[in-house]
Amino acid sequence: MAAVALYARVSTQDGKQDPETQLRELREWAARNGDVVVAAYVDLASGSKAERSELQRLLKDAHTRQFDTVLIWALDRLSREGIAPMLRYIELFKAAGVRLRSLRDSWLDTDHPTTPLLISVLAWVAEQERARIQTRVQAGLARAKTHGTKSGKPIGRPAALVGLLGLLKLREQGLSVAACAKELGVSESTVKRAIRGNPEVF
Repeated sequence: MAAVALYARVSTQDGKQDPETQLRELREWAARNGDVVVAAYVDLASGSKAERSELQRLLKDAHTRQFDTVLIWALDRLSREGIAPMLRYIELFKAAGVRLRSLRDSWLDTDHPTTPLLISVLAWVAEQERARIQTRVQAGLARAKTHGTKSGKPIGRPAALVGLLGLLKLREQGLSVAACAKELGVSESTVKRAIRGNPEVF
């Protein structure tokens, strides 16, 4: 029986993403393993940001060994910052003697000797994919500015105001048009126009 901490993260506070969904499954997983949940840490922030207060508190508490294991719902809940930050977090847990396990990624168990290699490879692939997405968005913006959209109109202020990179990231997280608009601080019609005007991106 181990003392475990749960870490959950969602990107928005609009009610469409509920961290309790992750926490409930993690509690059930811990119970099946006969472990005791001693703490839960929840961040309402993008996984691409390092300055997440609950993640920092989790790392600090791991260093003082307030628990034996950290359970996460999936690897991208811990971080979407890229290879180096992801490996840094894992190394910090390992240095503290704290095990890291993922419910959705059954291969992720820092007690297993091959896990660091697997994480390095997958994190590298994810980083390359993000780079390709950014290149595609920038190319789409350049084409729209130069030749106009498929509707025959130039890109105009609405799409520029939204910021296609930010919108694309939100859409990839499964957010609705309304949720994207709220997150970006623009109207739903602005988001819709950006999507309709850039089919090569979305």
